[in-house]
Amino acid sequence: MRNVTYAMGVSLDGYVVGPDSRFDWAAPDEEVFRLATDEVRKADVHLMGRRLYETMLYWESVDQNPSLGFSTLEFAALWRALPKVVFSRSLSKVRGNARLASAGLAEEIRRWRSEPGDGDIAIGGATLAAEAAASGLIDEYRLRVHPVLVGGGIAFFSPHERRVDLEPVETRTFDSRVVYLRYRVAR
Repeated sequence: MRNVTYAMGVSLDGYVVGPDSRFDWAAPDEEVFRLATDEVRKADVHLMGRRLYETMLYWESVDQNPSLGFSTLEFAALWRALPKVVFSRSLSKVRGNARLASAGLAEEIRRWRSEPGDGDIAIGGATLAAEAAASGLIDEYRLRVHPVLVGGGIAFFSPHERRVDLEPVETRTFDSRVVYLRYRVAR
């Protein structure tokens, strides 16, 4: 069965976006960028909210810049090819290999789990991930922890009313001092 994964860059104090709506502190170096590229390569679909969708639109046309390096072009090609499902109340259309969600989050996940394949069902965006976590739908958490305290903003983990035990799968420290933490939900 496909795993539902939630992966994002996060500050040491637990935020994906700071109180100033910035996340420039999460810009990856080459090693961390390679990790993110590998995660996209292993996904069969990416479920996301409107804000993340709008942020990631950059990758739809970035390859038109001939001065970009191979790793950027590789990520852009993988991202454009990856099917995306956007959850939004305000968007009426989306671009590229994306579609607006036609059902609720749990239904979309059930639909993708029932289809052939073994790639991940990736969830991006803290708000959408919080909904999935509250319903017990996330199988793995993948955090790229950046050595910065931003003091507030949008939290990686939204508070919910149930305990979730996790089993460590992988820990890696990069030269940039970013620490990768991968946990599987204990069932």
